[in-house]
Amino acid sequence: MLLVGINPSLYSGWTGLHFARPGNRLWRTLWEAGFTSRLLAPAETSAVLAAGLGITNLVARATARADELSAAEVRAGLVPLRALVRRWRPEFVAFLGISTYRVAFDRRRARVGEQAGETFEGARVWVLPNPSGLNASYQQPALTAAYAALRAATHPVECDETRPFSG
Repeated sequence: MLLVGINPSLYSGWTGLHFARPGNRLWRTLWEAGFTSRLLAPAETSAVLAAGLGITNLVARATARADELSAAEVRAGLVPLRALVRRWRPEFVAFLGISTYRVAFDRRRARVGEQAGETFEGARVWVLPNPSGLNASYQQPALTAAYAALRAATHPVECDETRPFSG
């Protein structure tokens, strides 16, 4: 599975690590949703890959906020992303940010979840909420539930009582 963020924060751009800002909720969400066996840190690239996950961004330019990107920048990011997906051939591509997905694909009515009938270079397409701490629309339980829905669609049902998520 390939997780596609919008673009790096200034902090991530500085560190060179995906979702590195201390307030970013991706790592907690991946753990709570069952994608990882423990809470990972941004520098644990090998553990992310071992979990069957890849991480990239739609736009390479670091900004303080994603809304600083132009629609043209967002759409232009699809070109290198297509090449990356053709090369690695993930079964699923999950876009982390509904507003950016709507702009990139001109899908104004897209909703969080699987985009039925949509594929991206042969991969099934999901849209998930952006895990940034700036995304106040999704509190942690709802964020985890959205990611857990993708996890349930991609993995057989498993029970692990050590995880905090119970939804």
